[in-house]
This record gives sequence, structure tokens and C-alpha cells, in this order.
Amino acid sequence: MRRWPMPGSSDEIREGEQRFPFDPADRTEAGLCFIGRIRSPWSKGNCPKNLREARERGGDFRLELDEGYEGALRGLKVGQAIQVLYWVDRGTRVLAVQTPGHAPEPRGTFALRSPVRPNPVALGTSVITSLDTDYGIVGIDATDAFDGTPLLDIKPWIATVDAPPGWRPGA
Repeated sequence: MRRWPMPGSSDEIREGEQRFPFDPADRTEAGLCFIGRIRSPWSKGNCPKNLREARERGGDFRLELDEGYEGALRGLKVGQAIQVLYWVDRGTRVLAVQTPGHAPEPRGTFALRSPVRPNPVALGTSVITSLDTDYGIVGIDATDAFDGTPLLDIKPWIATVDAPPGWRPGA
């Protein structure tokens, strides 16, 4: 099932979709370093559409840090929620307006959680299920990232900081 155009097939867009008038990849202004890779059972054709579906389907999920980053895990604990930032390296960056299958009409990229973005940075909130600080391996409850996706950062999710005051789901 093809959900999003992949590199090399940017001419494949759905009705109602619009490209940016430029390629965002040509406007690089920052440098990043990958700190490791995400491991999952997902690849093109079998990936869930979001974290909720990934949790429902289950699997073996973990973050594998590159050598030298192990010490940065200090203070994290099993059962803790974390925010996982990653680079969607197999996605496209060219769509300003997209036509998602779950919506009745096209929407702007910034109104969607789609991996198709000008900067292919994704954010997922996961729960730590295991932690090996000697080898830099963090087991997590789920991810919707392809196996081998580059890892950018890990941050603790903190309710008093990350949930807006007075916010309620569905409000």
C-alpha cells in the first residue's frame, strides 16, 4: 500500500495535492548529526500509519545509539515516557498540500502528521521498556519509523512541561 511518494517518484501526487514552488532540500541551513538508528519491523509496504496503530500491531522496537552516546542515557528509567526525534530519510519533502486517505479534502502539510515535510523531522512519544546503558540500547513500546531510520535526539516527556496548562484531549 503506497501512502506517500518516495524519493525518485515525486511526480506521483494525488488529486488536490500541491508541490512547493522550490525543493526544500535545496535550502539547507543547519547541520545535524545522527546519534543512532531506530530498529523496528517496519519497511515500505508494511508500516503502520501512526504510533497508535504501531502499538496495536506490536513488535520489537528499540533505539540503538552510536558508540560514544551511551553516557547521555544517564537518568532515564524503564517506564518513563520519552520523545524520539528522527529523520525521515526515505520520505519526500516537496508537498505543500496533501490529500490524506483519512480526510475528506486536501490539507496543508503543517496541518498533518504526515512524514512528507519540508524538513523530514518526525517526533514520536514512546515509553522505555528496557534500558542498556552499557551498549546504548533503549527498548521502546512502539514506533512507526522504518527499520534503520536515523535517530536525531531523545528527550524526556514531562507532563508539567509538555502538556499545555488546562489542555484536555478533544477540547
